[in-house]
Amino acid sequence: MDITAKDITHKDGHKDSHRTYSIRQLSKEFDVTARALRFYEDKGLISPERKGQTRLYSARDRARLQLILRGKRLGFSLIEIHEILDLYTPKDHGASQMKATLVKYRKQIETLKRQREDIDAAIQDMVDGCAWLEGQISTVEQQNANEHKA
Repeated sequence: MDITAKDITHKDGHKDSHRTYSIRQLSKEFDVTARALRFYEDKGLISPERKGQTRLYSARDRARLQLILRGKRLGFSLIEIHEILDLYTPKDHGASQMKATLVKYRKQIETLKRQREDIDAAIQDMVDGCAWLEGQISTVEQQNANEHKA
């Protein structure tokens, strides 16, 4: 799930492993708050360089942030994301990390399928409940109308 800085390719096709990003730039690009970035730093998920009080994020930090946000969107906990990110090693070109990620993805797929079944059942229960309520409302309104006529 990790990418090294040398792997970063920008939209225009050039690679840039030495570029740094400010907290404001990453916040804007990824639509996250500066507080979220500091939180990820506190959790050890990203590790920006410090120049006084200023944080300078590397291309590696940017790539890790992208993967953190993807992992969150897929339903992984920050602990699981951290475990996956920490498995990256250049000596095996990320093979260990990819294997672990594959296992976690397959497990998450099963979890999401169970959740979808639960959601589908809840929706059906609510549809049935709506039909029952509509019937009850109709019956009560009819009784009320008959009482007013009498």
